[in-house]
Amino acid sequence: MERPSRLLLLSELRVRNAAHSVSLSRSLLTWKRRGSSPLYHPFRPSSCHIVPVSEIISVREEDEENGSGRRDDGSWKKIKERDVKDCRQAFTVLYVERSGQHRWRCAEVTFTCSDTTLCQRWISNIREQLAAIASRPRRLLVYINPFGGKRQGKRVYEQKVAPLFLQAGIFTDVIVTEYANHARDHLRTEAELKQFDGVVCVGGDGMFSEIVHGLIWRTQIDGGVDVNCPDEALLPCSLRIGIIPAGSTDCICFATVGTNDPVTSALHIIVGDSQPMDVCSVHHNNTFLRYSVSLLGYGFYGDVLTDSERKRWMGPARYDFSGVKMFLTHHYYEGTVSYLPARGILGTPRDTARCRSGCVVCQRNGQLLSERAERYETDEGPDGETEREWRTIRGKFLAINAASMSCACPRSPKGLSPAAHLADGTTDLILVRKCSRFDFLRHLLRHTSKDDQFDMTFVEVHRVRRFRFAPRHCQSDSDLELDLQENGKRQIFSQICRDHPACGCAPSYSSWNCDGEILTHTAIDVRVHCQLVKLFARGIEEPAVFEDLTNPCAI
Repeated sequence: MERPSRLLLLSELRVRNAAHSVSLSRSLLTWKRRGSSPLYHPFRPSSCHIVPVSEIISVREEDEENGSGRRDDGSWKKIKERDVKDCRQAFTVLYVERSGQHRWRCAEVTFTCSDTTLCQRWISNIREQLAAIASRPRRLLVYINPFGGKRQGKRVYEQKVAPLFLQAGIFTDVIVTEYANHARDHLRTEAELKQFDGVVCVGGDGMFSEIVHGLIWRTQIDGGVDVNCPDEALLPCSLRIGIIPAGSTDCICFATVGTNDPVTSALHIIVGDSQPMDVCSVHHNNTFLRYSVSLLGYGFYGDVLTDSERKRWMGPARYDFSGVKMFLTHHYYEGTVSYLPARGILGTPRDTARCRSGCVVCQRNGQLLSERAERYETDEGPDGETEREWRTIRGKFLAINAASMSCACPRSPKGLSPAAHLADGTTDLILVRKCSRFDFLRHLLRHTSKDDQFDMTFVEVHRVRRFRFAPRHCQSDSDLELDLQENGKRQIFSQICRDHPACGCAPSYSSWNCDGEILTHTAIDVRVHCQLVKLFARGIEEPAVFEDLTNPCAI
């Protein structure tokens, strides 16, 4: 608790007709019920509440409309006048309240003062403290995807999010997207970004990917960075990104907040949270392809996405269908993986510790990588040292995955790489070598259990800063377009063999699943850019972080 000398206000106010001692400092708002004589209530616990000022949403003065619902006739006139007088001496504080499963809710408490002057003094002091929080957004650019998920994006925003932004005094410019990549293209060319404190997307992971691509592209172009050069150090984006989950998959929300609840995400935006995040750039022959923030998957996950795209008419069930189908076909692919290990950093992919709010690993590794980058700029450059550190693996793989975060979701509570970090400048490269169907099933099932999914002889994992992949049968700049160069008859038989591999013809290449999008090339160069973007989030909070706040009198 802070010393009384640092308090801004200390008064006796009433909450629900009970006297409370209420105090305000620059960091905390506290109210505690004044207990009556223990002679009459010896076992009544004291009621004490502590709310960080940073988690106060807003404060409002109670007006005449909220004060009384009585009819305006002569018999009630005196009673109504008295109620209005009381209301003008009351104010309500809206604040964040934590509930189960990492969810936040908007709670409120009304304080009644002894006179109007005291009431106004409390309101002005709280508003002054909120205005002094520089991290809070004042104006936001909002993109709504009306087609994603269950087509509920617009309704979710209007009913659950917009009222909260209004209460917090946040101004918004709302754009409802009309076609794929509408938000990306608007951010690249038309958006006046200097007018805003952040960009919010209402949708799923696909919508978030559009925002990331638009913002990063705009930042690099404005800064004169060549995005087609894989060795270029990208400039970090100045605007934070908020995600209001309304899609079929909300992997990013689960990794950064712990839940896919729209109200929780909106409250994180209001209080001005900031969570840095790594971004991977994907290149092919010095040509930029895409950015990735969660998963790059070749082999099994690439095949599942490719097959599911042919069955969009099935809806979300297509992923289950394609997953079972690809598991039964059991394709493996030959290729060469080269990677640059992440040396001299904290943490390994086999750690039991998880990336959580205030993660020490992300903070420490981000600082180390920043210091190394500065040395490279003043010395000989990165190539002279790192080329000797590259490692190469050749073989037959069922799956090659690069997880830049845990990729946890309801179906896989731990994710593909449970110990992956959001902002440590690395990605976890997971190689699943050719094995039996039974062993591969064991590996997949461990994504849903507490067992170590990397504790298998055919699975290896490396924490890397950069990696490259080249398929064995890579003879064209665009492997996925080889079929277009063949005659029609060969195309037909090739498709039959691919869908019905009983003939024994194994396909020579798969495709890359880049955050739910199919890449047009298989030979790629992937580099991790440490803390390139920031989100309106704070990471997943451990229960111990807020247990004491909900019951502060137990401290």
